[in-house]
Amino acid sequence: MQRFILGKKNHITLISGILILIGFISKYAFGNIDVLIWSLIIASALGVIPIAIQAYQALKVKVVSIDVLVTIAVAGAFLINNFEESAIVTFLFLFGAYLEQRTLNQTRSAIKELTEMAPESALKQMENGEFEEVEVDEVDVGDILLVKTGAKVPVDGTVLSGEGHINEASITGESVPVGKKKDSQVYAGTILENGTIQIVADRVGEDTTFGKIIELVEEAQDSKSEAERFIDRFSKYYTPAVLVLSIVVWLFSRDIELAITILVLGCPGALVIGVPVSNVAGIGNGARHGVLLKGSEVIHDFSNVDTVVFDKTGTLTIGNPKVADKEIYAENANEVLNYLASVENESDHPLAKAVVEHIGDTKLYTVEKTDVIKGGGIVAQVDGHRVAVGNVALMEKENVVINEKVHADIKRFEENGNSLVLTSVDGELKALMGIRDQIRPGVKEDLQKLKRLGVKNLVVLSGDNQGTVDLVARELGLTEAHGHMLPEDKSTYIEELQEKGQIVAFVGDGVNDSPSLALAQIGIAMGSGTDVAIETSDVVLMNSDFSRLPHALGLTKATANNMLQNIIIAVGVVLILLASVFFSEWMNMSIGMLVHEASILVVILNGMRLLRYKLRY
Repeated sequence: MQRFILGKKNHITLISGILILIGFISKYAFGNIDVLIWSLIIASALGVIPIAIQAYQALKVKVVSIDVLVTIAVAGAFLINNFEESAIVTFLFLFGAYLEQRTLNQTRSAIKELTEMAPESALKQMENGEFEEVEVDEVDVGDILLVKTGAKVPVDGTVLSGEGHINEASITGESVPVGKKKDSQVYAGTILENGTIQIVADRVGEDTTFGKIIELVEEAQDSKSEAERFIDRFSKYYTPAVLVLSIVVWLFSRDIELAITILVLGCPGALVIGVPVSNVAGIGNGARHGVLLKGSEVIHDFSNVDTVVFDKTGTLTIGNPKVADKEIYAENANEVLNYLASVENESDHPLAKAVVEHIGDTKLYTVEKTDVIKGGGIVAQVDGHRVAVGNVALMEKENVVINEKVHADIKRFEENGNSLVLTSVDGELKALMGIRDQIRPGVKEDLQKLKRLGVKNLVVLSGDNQGTVDLVARELGLTEAHGHMLPEDKSTYIEELQEKGQIVAFVGDGVNDSPSLALAQIGIAMGSGTDVAIETSDVVLMNSDFSRLPHALGLTKATANNMLQNIIIAVGVVLILLASVFFSEWMNMSIGMLVHEASILVVILNGMRLLRYKLRY
């Protein structure tokens, strides 16, 4: 019966409102006082039932809730025949709860949208080679799936054949479609806008990137910050204190109406709801913009960060070495590049891949008598010539003459942070290439945004040589740069910063970053990083989009400020209402309840502003 009545609470609110309206129309339009009184009595009795049930449920678990205060106040008003007050108070309380729930549902719209985006079916290749539609739960790792134009990608996978453009807004927050072809990665919940592709399932169910996003956002929205825990403790003692205050006032004044009014006005509804609304809206905004904030506590800590420490490779840089500088010391440049590409095509070393990618489509010769020199490079026979590809040490071993110009070029390349690849043909130096990891586009501007948001120290820690790290630091305007850092060295450095009183955020993407991610007050993982890095972090930037970092910091600062605003509004309204009871003649239960419910709506609407938050600079 209790569940049935609470399920019909909105209907009871509507009926109560209609009865009150009928009563006042009867009085002022027709002068019928009897209809007014009976309408108010029925509205009061009907309206107080769901409130009393909620009060009873709270008292069963030894909690003196707002419902307890309102139930006592309404019963008291009813007993002293103040039916107008009792009817209006119950209606406003129920109507306020309805509006509160409705607006709260809007703040949770981000997670609702995410769950609605979850794919439900997939076209799976069966044993006979035909594709049949199955439930997404029936897809296993290794299955081949067909995705058609307009369909959702059902799992995380790799494209086997076909091409198309996919809207990855559900993962990255970016609405511009991304081109996909053979060997491209695709994610569950994204939408194929055009084309047809076949994919092999790499991750299914909750293990997909989309599944993890939903899980993390749900956990984050259910978690409580220190501010919320404080308010819970405060309300636990505050609500009984209001009850005691009203009893004391009645004992001294013998004014039961005054005591009942204090019960109504002292309800801390806006205080209880204000902070959770800010948190939910902030986390929801982050989810929409490719930023996962793992809980309310993260918002508080992240908003106070003054030092951000970065891993270099894969974070500040793309993590994909490319040829950045090149010098050719031969007239037949194309022939030299053909020899170089032929030799490097035999190797899977990252530098070799960078060289082959840079040269592109070219004539490849048969490579014979290949000799891999450990720590040096490769020597081989190509088209009847002895070709050596490697570092300076290999050139010296091959007795290749390095003149002053080449020495100057080598020095310049090294100062620019390059790894060197030299090429000699028949003992003569023919080419010099400088290869380095490329800085992510737009990172410098994003770091400037972090500074404007109050970050004082920007530090890079890397296992690379100090020269390379210094180059990156100079180019990006970082505060400090430290090279030759092992994972344990990074953790030690973060501890030293924390001992100095700095609040540290660490940004990384690899397994070796996990200790630092866990140790820093805020660990921030790039979304394309390892599972371990993502699991141990507090914030995840989906799709490794570095530009999400300033938005994340600005959002947490806005959310923390919003919480404070809501607390001030809630406490201020209660103090003003209570003061009005003692120092004014116009304050009564109905006006107090109206202001009280209005304050709840104000803090909810204030919190909902965070759903539209965008970084202004």
